[in-house]
Amino acid sequence: MANACTEGLDTGFVTLGYGKVAFLGLVQGITELLPISSTAHMRIVPAVLGWQDPGSAFSAAMQMAALVGVVTYFWSDIQGLAVGALSAVKRRDFDDWSFRFVIWIGLATLPIAIAGLALSKTLNACGSPLRSLVVIGLSSVVMAVLLGIAERIASHRRTMDHVSLLDAMIVGLAQVGALIPGVSRSGSTLTAALWIGLKREEAARFSFLLGLPAIALAGLKEFYDLYKAHLDAHGWSILAVGLVVGSLSAFVAIWTLLRVLERFSAWPFVIYRGAIGVLLLASVAMGWLAN
Repeated sequence: MANACTEGLDTGFVTLGYGKVAFLGLVQGITELLPISSTAHMRIVPAVLGWQDPGSAFSAAMQMAALVGVVTYFWSDIQGLAVGALSAVKRRDFDDWSFRFVIWIGLATLPIAIAGLALSKTLNACGSPLRSLVVIGLSSVVMAVLLGIAERIASHRRTMDHVSLLDAMIVGLAQVGALIPGVSRSGSTLTAALWIGLKREEAARFSFLLGLPAIALAGLKEFYDLYKAHLDAHGWSILAVGLVVGSLSAFVAIWTLLRVLERFSAWPFVIYRGAIGVLLLASVAMGWLAN
């Protein structure tokens, strides 16, 4: 089925209607914050069900649902960092950890902000080659391998209050990989955070906090692009349904991820995303799914 476009933006979600978008919002909210690639699932689920591809604009705008989930779940951490940083500025104590950590998050966001702006036209274009199932399948397999290696060899000893600017930049650079569909922002940053030796649950917490600016910027930019493209009231109302459902499911996804990492390891996600990648590649090769 051909993608729907609004002045060059891939807005297939508009043709799906409220019920289908609510279901995809549920899937997007869960997979956006688990290290299993929401983009992969936004291509797989509609393809399997015979639905219109919701398009890259839907995935990008749904970042706001992820933002609500992360801010709600980690409100005490965010509030503590904000209050601590502002207090440090008033005291001119620029060695304060909260102040330094906030600055590091800002610096670590620059790579994906620059790369995202540079690639935005390609990423959001109708029929973008980067959203092909082969690209998503290969990305999923590669990230499964990297996450598995990180899980196997990482020390899992460090806590977030001992991270450095170098650590933040390593994770920030890894976050750029999330621009490639199938990599997953959560997956790339969690993998990098494990590589630098953080405990599993601390790695997830660091991943979410560091990703807040990138998530907010991506969502706001997509909202602005949809506004410039003159998305009509019907389209906005459909998107709103997806956002509400996605916000609720994103909160559940964070809780699930932290419980799994705390009690088990990252291996369930390694196995799952590896299987998804292999299944996608096999399905395209066998002609079961169109690339």
